[in-house]
Amino acid sequence: MRRLVSGLLGTVLLLSLLGSAPPQGGQQPLAQGEVDGSTLIADNGPAVHRITLVLIGDGYTRDELPRFREQAAAVWRAVSSVEPFHRYQRFFDVRRVDLVSPHSGLDGGPTPLGLHFGCDGMERLLCADDDAVQRYVGTDGDQPQYVIALADSTDYGGCGGRGVVTTLSGGSPDAGRIIQHELGHTIGGLGDEYDSAPGVAAAFPNLSDQPADVMRRQHLRWWRWIGAEDPTGGRVGAYRSANGLYRPTQNSIMRTLGLTYNLPSREAIIEQLYRFVSPLDRAEPAPGQVGPGTWLRAVPQQVVGGGQLTVRWTVDGSPAPRAAVHGDALDTAALPPSDKPRTITAVIRDDTPWVRDPSFRSTRMTSTLRWLVRP
Repeated sequence: MRRLVSGLLGTVLLLSLLGSAPPQGGQQPLAQGEVDGSTLIADNGPAVHRITLVLIGDGYTRDELPRFREQAAAVWRAVSSVEPFHRYQRFFDVRRVDLVSPHSGLDGGPTPLGLHFGCDGMERLLCADDDAVQRYVGTDGDQPQYVIALADSTDYGGCGGRGVVTTLSGGSPDAGRIIQHELGHTIGGLGDEYDSAPGVAAAFPNLSDQPADVMRRQHLRWWRWIGAEDPTGGRVGAYRSANGLYRPTQNSIMRTLGLTYNLPSREAIIEQLYRFVSPLDRAEPAPGQVGPGTWLRAVPQQVVGGGQLTVRWTVDGSPAPRAAVHGDALDTAALPPSDKPRTITAVIRDDTPWVRDPSFRSTRMTSTLRWLVRP
């Protein structure tokens, strides 16, 4: 495992909060690139019900695209191997954009995406021209989209936060572990937990300037998790770093590469996913009035592993008869006869124990559908 160094990862997020942003690649000339195709490397369903994660390279010539494709695949494997991204990997469609650069690497001249090390005076901080990235990547209309730009470099580096693009040195031996950490910044809005990170708690859900007793008493930050056994080892509390801030656990992926996310950080990431994705994948037919004998389906989003999203069926407010329920479907023909219209309700909810905020679960992690069945 590699301990993070001061001023590298999460800097974009910090500078955003301070009202400043690191220099972008647009301050230097850009080369003309050519898109040699776009490929879905993970197709988990219609984009309207998913988050699109786009992988694009900079500094790869046409002959070097096979290397980029291997690195892009390795990046997604790394992301989808760590919780909670492993459990929620089917919330993503992953698209690879093959961008041809006129020369190899970042040192031979301008690149199409303007990727360059040393922005904001930090040697290992890797920045891109956001506008250039957006031109080559495109959009999925109004659908949520994250972009990871891989540099054709073996140097150690990357950058994550609230900008348009997360960057990564694609050939670095630490690339997989770096991107796991970086997406904590980009998707979860997490701050660095290492001792030399800038001492600003601001809106970071995993940093606090208050000890555990104050957080619990005033319902601050991760107060619901204090005392819980954590997958990183030990229990959630308030552990003071050398920068004066408190972190939830002794160690985590936001402190040391190669570890996992602690519970408050997992909750923050899951909540961000559910700000974009509904628990409901599709309903058949659309909620509304239906005739007698109609089959109703409420298909939830799929997660990996146990604890699948539940579907609870009721008829006029009472649990539906078992004979009528077939998993995510209900056969209205199997209901007792009635000469009155009946309201059929399906409630889909994610009951993962990795979220403890009941208000968020009820508003974002629960979908309710209703059909009126005519007699």
